[in-house]
Amino acid sequence: HVQLVESGGGSVQAGGSLSLSCVVSGDTYSTYCMAWFREVPGKEREGVAEFDNHGATTFADSVKGRFTISTDNAKNILTLQMNSLKPEDTAMYYCAAAIVSGGYCRPYSYWGQGTQVTVS
Repeated sequence: HVQLVESGGGSVQAGGSLSLSCVVSGDTYSTYCMAWFREVPGKEREGVAEFDNHGATTFADSVKGRFTISTDNAKNILTLQMNSLKPEDTAMYYCAAAIVSGGYCRPYSYWGQGTQVTVS
């Protein structure tokens, strides 16, 4: 099991940047797939960026070229760097972890409490 704690959210003007951090504690960090999701009231939770167990990254089309995801295994920190922010990026952002089984990421089952990002 892992515990996830996000930080770094806030309010920013369009075109600005924010960096979200997720501190991972508990079980061995390197055996999990990690991802950032976001949620807006009334809409489905959306996958934003993923860092899988092979080190590959994937991004939602809506954030490609603007967001990056990285890890610092020594500190067990997952970071989402968000640049050129748009009002439509406004959402609650969640860090998530998925167990790796059979070489694949299983459904995301560990979640942080979320951090709000508001772009005006």
